[in-house]
Amino acid sequence: MTKTKAPDPKLDALRQHGSLNPYPQRVSDPLFAAVDFFDSRDLVQLKYEMLRRVSAEGHSVAQSAKAFGLSRPSFYQAQAALQREGLAGLLAKKRGPRSAHKLGTEVMGFVQELLSQEPALSSAQLVARVGQRFELQVHPRSIERALLRREKKRP
Repeated sequence: MTKTKAPDPKLDALRQHGSLNPYPQRVSDPLFAAVDFFDSRDLVQLKYEMLRRVSAEGHSVAQSAKAFGLSRPSFYQAQAALQREGLAGLLAKKRGPRSAHKLGTEVMGFVQELLSQEPALSSAQLVARVGQRFELQVHPRSIERALLRREKKRP
C-alpha cells in the first residue's frame, strides 16, 4: 500500500501566491539549513534575506545571490522593487498585459460606431472589421469583454 503525503498548507499558499521558489535545492545559505523559521521554498523570504545580507552584513552581491540560489539580476530587481514599494515589492506580480492593450480608445470607438450603425453584428464580425481597418488580430471574447467594461462605466 502506498502512503499519500499529508497536504502542506504553506506549500499550497506559496504556490497560490506565486511565491514558491522553483529551486529550493540551490539555496546553500547556512541559516536556511539550520533554522526551521527560514524556508528555502519561500521566494519572498529568500529575496529579503539576500538583500539584508548585502546591506546589513556587507556581503557582496555575487556571494549573496549565489548563497540564496538566485542570480545577480534577481538581486538588483528585488533591490529596486524593495526600494520602490517596500516589502510588497518582493511579492510576485501578475504576468502579462495589465489592460486591453490592443483595444484602445480608437479601436473601441470604431467598434462602438459599427455597433451603432449595425447593432446585430456578432463579435466575430467585429473582429473581422477591426482586423481589416487596424490590421490587428483580436479574439472575439476580447471585444465582448471590452464592451462589457464600457457598459459598466456608464452611469
